[in-house]
Amino acid sequence: MTNVNKNIIETFDLVKKYGPITAVDKLNLKVPEGTVYGLLGPNGAGKTTTILMLLGLTEPSSGKAIVNGYDPVRNPLEVKAMVGYLPDNVGFYDELTGEENLLYTAQLNGIEPIIAQKRIEHVLKRVGLSKDGKRKVAEYSRGMRQRLGIADVLVKDPKLIIMDEPTLGIDPKGIRELLNLIRELAKEDGRTVLISSHLLHQIQQICDQVGIFVKGKLIAAGTLKELEQQLADRDRLQLELKAIPCDDKLLTICEGLDGVNNLRWEKDLLILECQTDIRENLVKLLTSQGYCPVHLALRGVSLDSIYLRYFQKEGDYFGQDGWLKGLEG
Repeated sequence: MTNVNKNIIETFDLVKKYGPITAVDKLNLKVPEGTVYGLLGPNGAGKTTTILMLLGLTEPSSGKAIVNGYDPVRNPLEVKAMVGYLPDNVGFYDELTGEENLLYTAQLNGIEPIIAQKRIEHVLKRVGLSKDGKRKVAEYSRGMRQRLGIADVLVKDPKLIIMDEPTLGIDPKGIRELLNLIRELAKEDGRTVLISSHLLHQIQQICDQVGIFVKGKLIAAGTLKELEQQLADRDRLQLELKAIPCDDKLLTICEGLDGVNNLRWEKDLLILECQTDIRENLVKLLTSQGYCPVHLALRGVSLDSIYLRYFQKEGDYFGQDGWLKGLEG
């Protein structure tokens, strides 16, 4: 059983400089074991540099990282043995079949041929490529290559999987299949998955926690609910309320609640403009007055809106058209 209290990744004031440029700036990242964690940020934010330091492929300028108890600088082989890495542009030998590519990976990792063959058969089935294993990779679509990339990662049976922009360039059907597979790897297999991405809607569907990256700095981290609450503590919120019975007294009751600044009707929804998140107190008040709330939600709260509102405090990341620089989709 996964230890929910354990962080499989921790960094301590991690810094990476390239000459005068600071790519990663005093990063303190915690990724709990068994979760899907999204590392979000535009191009050039430092996400890939962070991944390379976690893998022991580049050394930090200062600070340190710990991956499942190992320092990637001091123990690079131990880290590589337990981590599977899927880069944004996964490479295979096109003239070889999918099975042959996986067998080559198994040989590089010292897996015995009999075990390797059984494992390859299993992982190809897992990623939906059982019927395509004997086809040359040159015939694979982008989505098939990504699924083969996950199979390639799974051959070594890693405890931690790191993916860099895994859904980039894949059609919508392929994206749905890939996201479902990523979720399964964490929830059914008990693996930890760290995803670097800028495709917010997709990340929102599968991530347990997210970290928002700006110019090498982690400016916010936590569950979507926690990020939402951090913003709620500072910004005026809009609540949508639908209750039974729906009468004029409902408006009077809500109007007298502390924290409510304004109210208005939008068809059968009562919209409350609030200084803080008053949902808990509102429910208690309504039920005590004989009302049954059937719909109560924060309006406009999504990972996209959370992301944009955090970035608005970093105004230089917005172009003249209002869109985030370096972000697509």
